[in-house]
Amino acid sequence: MSNHPSPVRNRHVRHALQAVTAAAIVLGLSACGTPPWEEPGAQPTSSPRVSKTPRPTVSAITNELASGSAKHTLTAGSATLTVDYWSTLSMDAWTADVNKPVSFSLSGVLNPDDLQALYLSRVTLTTTVHGPKGQLESPAPFTDQSTVAPGYLIKAPYSYSQTFVLPEVDSAATGVTLTITYELLVQATPTSAEYAKQTAVDTLTIAIAPQA
Repeated sequence: MSNHPSPVRNRHVRHALQAVTAAAIVLGLSACGTPPWEEPGAQPTSSPRVSKTPRPTVSAITNELASGSAKHTLTAGSATLTVDYWSTLSMDAWTADVNKPVSFSLSGVLNPDDLQALYLSRVTLTTTVHGPKGQLESPAPFTDQSTVAPGYLIKAPYSYSQTFVLPEVDSAATGVTLTITYELLVQATPTSAEYAKQTAVDTLTIAIAPQA
């Protein structure tokens, strides 16, 4: 018996190898083909964006009497005033539906000081009421007109003290801004009956406590 392979069998093996090689070439071409996202006209896909809900802004309410009192220094011409503000009503009781006392005391000095007198002829307090959506209705202004001529002596060591009581305000109020106008008279000379008028304007912001 011959050990040489038959020609027919060799042909079958060649044909099988050729078929396997062709299949491998097809698979290789498929693997190296253009990805779908790189084909002309294809649109790149993107991850969906998650919209963030903006956080509400919380505004702190200023309260200059939070510590119980406040001290301000004002200048009007040659006069310098030192004003102390306080309230006999605790801040947690400063609700919209109650009467709210505001007290203040002021004294002044002159620079230069030629020994003239310094007087307060009138003080006016105007209230602006604030709410979460803007300004609310405000009470009428308070005024103290001097009952002595030419005014109340406020040159140190003398001083002037007063208390104004703010009435009930809108229940939506969150705070008030007080504008205080001090009208001063500065004596021209120590013996003169003539006076120079000066005006000092101050503001004080106080929070309204929420009602129980």
